[in-house]
Amino acid sequence: MKRITVVGTGFGGLTAVRTLRKLEPSAEITVIGKQPDFFYYPSLIWIPSGIRSGDDITVNLANFFRRKQVTFHQGSACGIRYGGRVVETDAGEVENDGLIIASGGRYLTRLPGIEHAAIPCRGREDAEHIRDRLSEMDGGTIAFGFGGNPKEPSAMRGGPVFEFLFGTDTLLRQQGRRDRFKLVFFAPSKRPGARLGDRAVDALLKRMARSDISTHLGHKLKGFEAGKVITEGGEVDADLIVFMPGMSGSPWLENTNLPKSGGGLLEADEQCRVPGWERVYVAGDAGSFPGPDWLPKQAHMADLQAVAAAKNLVNELNGGKPVEGFKVELACIIDSLDSGTLVTRSSARTLLLPSTRLLHWLKRLFEWWYLRQYR
Repeated sequence: MKRITVVGTGFGGLTAVRTLRKLEPSAEITVIGKQPDFFYYPSLIWIPSGIRSGDDITVNLANFFRRKQVTFHQGSACGIRYGGRVVETDAGEVENDGLIIASGGRYLTRLPGIEHAAIPCRGREDAEHIRDRLSEMDGGTIAFGFGGNPKEPSAMRGGPVFEFLFGTDTLLRQQGRRDRFKLVFFAPSKRPGARLGDRAVDALLKRMARSDISTHLGHKLKGFEAGKVITEGGEVDADLIVFMPGMSGSPWLENTNLPKSGGGLLEADEQCRVPGWERVYVAGDAGSFPGPDWLPKQAHMADLQAVAAAKNLVNELNGGKPVEGFKVELACIIDSLDSGTLVTRSSARTLLLPSTRLLHWLKRLFEWWYLRQYR
């Protein structure tokens, strides 16, 4: 019987499990994770407004694992041995004939004073902190921004910051207190969100101007202090700072000899293989993949990579060659609490649909559809 190990219970890991089980009904599949839960990160944007709570977007995976006949190994990966055939965890070792690493990434926290900023997509605690601070504040300045990993241009996640920004603007207007707040958006780039395409960047900047959102763009970040964002182009005073730093690889990968990019992510080829390691694949935020300069780090991309990784691993286990490439595609609805703007991008074209209420509800419907497969 083929033994396959998947590290991670996020988007890439669970999509790999679904694909593997479909292709190999009798395989012995083991998933390694800290908790048998799936957290739907895209909906963190709705926690500050109360549309969602952390519990609403957390799914216990016991039923899913039972349906898919998966063994869950509760523990944190901490190393690999024998060319990837053994994964070491703090709860024991797991042997395999094939391995898919989908353990996600981590946010860079090296900027001085970053503890003064809420990192909104780090988890429910940061989103709940933003919710609570907004509730406590009677007015003031809120600064929103994002940075990157200079050694890994694709390892950034700026889209959700736009959603927290526009969602906060909408929430304060709904509450009748927007006039007591100043909202500021800051970024090192003069045209933030460039991977979305020029038309999308233009639309975002116009939306900021129309919504009376100030900007501080094109200045390298130096750090933070209590109540202050510090850049090479000056300082931004703020009573609340919401900041998304760039990303790097999971800390446990530093304990392995797996090849890593300059930015600390696992190197991968077009088939999601880790070069030089037999039957070892990577999907999602853990990997550094070949592709265009707008290659996104988002759940949709992790799903596409996980499907390719699973298909190629099964081909190898059955004596074939890994020939399946992953589709490079960006797809997102930039939500603003009561409406949304659709942006898609592929090698063939870029599509931008203007903001409508329907797209907000479509995003909520997609959340329901996506989560139901794991409930």
